Amino acid sequence: MQQFILSIDAGTTSSRAIIFDQLGRQVAMAQHEFTQYFPEKAWVEHDAMEIWETQLKAIHQVMAQSNVKAEEIAAVGITNQRETTVIWDRVTGRPVHKAIVWQDRRTADRCTELTKNGHDQIFLGKTGLVLDAYFSGTKVQWILDSDPEIRRRAQAGELAFGTIDTWLIWQLTGGQTHATDVTNASRTLMYNIHELSWDSELLDLLNVPESLLPKVCASSEIVGHTSSAILGAEIPIAGIAGDQQAALFGQLCLTPGSVKNTYGTGCFCIMNTGQTAVVSKNRMLTTIAWKIGDEVTYAIEGSVFTAGALIQWLRDQLQMIGQAPEIEALAQTESDSDGVTFIPALSGLGAPYWDPHATGTLMGITRGTSKGHIARAALEAIALRSRDIIMEMQKDAGVSFKSLKVDGGASNNDLLMQIQADLLNAEVIRPKETETTALGAAFLAGLAVGVWSSTQALENMWQIDKTFSPVPSDQTQRIIEHWHERIRKILS
Repeated sequence: MQQFILSIDAGTTSSRAIIFDQLGRQVAMAQHEFTQYFPEKAWVEHDAMEIWETQLKAIHQVMAQSNVKAEEIAAVGITNQRETTVIWDRVTGRPVHKAIVWQDRRTADRCTELTKNGHDQIFLGKTGLVLDAYFSGTKVQWILDSDPEIRRRAQAGELAFGTIDTWLIWQLTGGQTHATDVTNASRTLMYNIHELSWDSELLDLLNVPESLLPKVCASSEIVGHTSSAILGAEIPIAGIAGDQQAALFGQLCLTPGSVKNTYGTGCFCIMNTGQTAVVSKNRMLTTIAWKIGDEVTYAIEGSVFTAGALIQWLRDQLQMIGQAPEIEALAQTESDSDGVTFIPALSGLGAPYWDPHATGTLMGITRGTSKGHIARAALEAIALRSRDIIMEMQKDAGVSFKSLKVDGGASNNDLLMQIQADLLNAEVIRPKETETTALGAAFLAGLAVGVWSSTQALENMWQIDKTFSPVPSDQTQRIIEHWHERIRKILS
């Protein structure tokens, strides 16, 4: 009997469900957007119940579209926006507060306070993470401190914390399973990535009770089964990975030194460092790439908080375009950005700058600046921020960068990919299946239940769609020089 994998891709702006067959081919996909809440400046929230409802709707829709029955699904894989934080009641399953999204900056001052008190090196040493509002730990503390009753209930063991994978697993299993995997746990500021356990010293510093936390599992193992009342069968949930680690696996970056960049709401570049947890000297993050069986693979990562979100901002706030893909045609109305530089710090600046208070800036505009120049500068900004990270990663890992595998929605923008190749002076390789985040979760789930026997069996399924080769020019060098000069100005 043909076996399928249901991949749940719980993103920052939408809930998606994708069914893959045994050859790793996409059979059907369904997607539903959910509401973004901005209650105060630099705050970003989601309604966790709406995430669950849209995710369930997408699952039912993709199964109907594909005519795949529940009993034909060998396993469920889950990949998710990572650091977004949900706390809910263990009895009712209802959240006690809106989910605080990874982009949210409300805990920046708390991170500054912890750093001033000398705790930043403790967090870095144990978690591989810099102290930043990006991660879950200070978000958890903020929710607990927002209401004495919430903290009392947390201390009494009545509440549960999870990132979005954990929240969906709880719902899919009818409240039977409270679990996450090592990749998501490694992004919380509470998990020791060397000892593979929640860390009591870090929990004390954040004033978070351990009873709130989920069980931590491997990325490829059966952690629970879906409730038959929800999906019509008890299907094993067998693959979990944060979205960027899932994309690294889906790109089959299985050897140390291999790199991928995902172009989504943010840009996330990860390099596989094998069984070594490389400590960055250049403000990159050390993280867990995945755990299969007893073997842990590590990675270094750099994050660009605003990538596709910059295009959404041009669409929604400035109304320069009607749909996000129209940015490519608009940018192509000009041959260059005419000296315009866009610093895309709409949610602060991530690696390697880590300035939570930085704001977006448009520089170099003149009376002759057109929408096309701004659109092109926006694409350059996404590529330049990615370049920042990749250049630092090379230094950390001590490897010579040869090529970049790319995925995510914006990787379908040929102009952006060519700009990226030019700025890196390296080949940019786009696979035929650009849904590599969902594919990675499917691969991890399929390996756990025997749909695929080994990672070697997966390698035959990965195919190139297009390779973008660099075209060196003086103009590219000027763009880079303007970038360095102007980003220094906003950081000074």
